[in-house]
Amino acid sequence: MRVVIAARHGGPEVLEIQDRPTPTPGSGEVLVDVRAAGVNFTDVYTRTGVYGSEMPTVMGQEGAGVVAAVGPDVTDLAVGDRVAWTSAPGSYADQVVVQAAAAVPVPAGLGDDVAAGALLQGMTAHYLLNSTYAVEPGDTILVHAAAGGVGLLLVQMAKAKGARVIATVSTDGKERLAREAGADEVLRYEGFAERVRALTGGEGVPVVYDSVGAATFDGSLASVRTRGLLVMFGQSSGVVPPFELRRLMNSGSLYLTRPTLGHYIATTEELRERASAVFGGILDGSLSLRIGGRYALTDAADAHRDLEGRRTTGKLLLIP
Repeated sequence: MRVVIAARHGGPEVLEIQDRPTPTPGSGEVLVDVRAAGVNFTDVYTRTGVYGSEMPTVMGQEGAGVVAAVGPDVTDLAVGDRVAWTSAPGSYADQVVVQAAAAVPVPAGLGDDVAAGALLQGMTAHYLLNSTYAVEPGDTILVHAAAGGVGLLLVQMAKAKGARVIATVSTDGKERLAREAGADEVLRYEGFAERVRALTGGEGVPVVYDSVGAATFDGSLASVRTRGLLVMFGQSSGVVPPFELRRLMNSGSLYLTRPTLGHYIATTEELRERASAVFGGILDGSLSLRIGGRYALTDAADAHRDLEGRRTTGKLLLIP
């Protein structure tokens, strides 16, 4: 089978195709024929060394496909079942081994590409809005990178909860997408904090959802109201440098958190509940997924270049 490996830390050019033997699923595992694999900034962080990963490594964590074989002790999945997952290392491949407990059944009527594209980013948006900060009707929130995969879902879900959404984007085309998703106000990044303050009568917002990182951190702090929350869940522009904790006090006794999806799907039951909310929203039409690009497995480097270059909107997929 083919896999995409990063031979060493570096730019997209370190990604290459390699042939490897088909793995055998062990106890509690299933082997899946990958139909679509998700491309995420976490993959970029793995490739570049931000996460300190050992090299060489097979890339990818997320995807959807069809169960090809089941290992011992697997009782709730069978060959031919369609599943999706968010945490199976080596998902940039023709086949991958997935923990059965981490495999989410894909409902009828949902395509493999949609299942692969929606699960991780949809559950991320779900926990951010419902658990990290429980958005209430009438809340005004700030969503950075609102035309990205998570951003578009955050905007839609927040509007469904009755929130007023202020969004940031970098281009006119991305502004159009954010508005189509339901954003009430769409700003460019330059000077966004002053505009947020003006739009909230000088008060600021109770929560900022920031996946951009270094480039927006100062402005995000300045946009949060007293005792508000800054949620840093990504770093597409780079890692936030160390800072003096007194800044949180001087800015109004702010709260700061750096969550990951793993903190909010601690059990199989929680995983299935969040997945059901996402897949259910797509099936009933209340949630729309934008697939921004489909690439061949051999073009994984191009997908990384486009993602890092911020030339994309919505979700990127590799199709083996």
